Amino acid sequence: MVDMQAKPFNLTGKLLISAPTMGDPRFAHSVIYLCTHSYDGAFGFVLNAHIPGLTLCSVLEQLAIPATGALPENPVRAGGPVETERGFVLYRGANAAPDSEQLDDGLFLTSSPAILAQIGRGEAPEAWFLALGYAGWGPGQLEAEIGQNGWLTCEADPALLFGRTQGLRTWNSALRSMGIDPGSLSSAAGRA
Repeated sequence: MVDMQAKPFNLTGKLLISAPTMGDPRFAHSVIYLCTHSYDGAFGFVLNAHIPGLTLCSVLEQLAIPATGALPENPVRAGGPVETERGFVLYRGANAAPDSEQLDDGLFLTSSPAILAQIGRGEAPEAWFLALGYAGWGPGQLEAEIGQNGWLTCEADPALLFGRTQGLRTWNSALRSMGIDPGSLSSAAGRA
């Protein structure tokens, strides 16, 4: 249970890196960007899980959005286990697309297909990714998982946020950004 009288900490805009002892196999070796974190819960996207065989072209075709411009090679990410049929675009750019919510650090989030039409016309934002689904936690749930050493936290590096690497390469890079050698971590919890 979370002590509501304790000084709150806010992880909005930070990365969660799953510890080797992560008990939930859906998040083993995950790196997650937290869009929001408050007493009401947390919401974010897994950065290093891509959906095999699913491309931006196929998503545009399924939504009947014409692709008249040069399409970037950005992979479609598996953003998390919640609402896996729902698409989100997290992006950075000078102009916000319609129906976008502004987040920290000049980032925007939208689930509107208008951003995909913009990308289809060759007018992609400066940096972006498309994710299907998201990771979510109820009140106190993420704090409890952190307290049980399930997650490490660090600043969000744009190279990790918008990079194209996946799987263990991203997880290893995230740990190294914290000064941690991934090879030095043990998957077994111990007692002194």
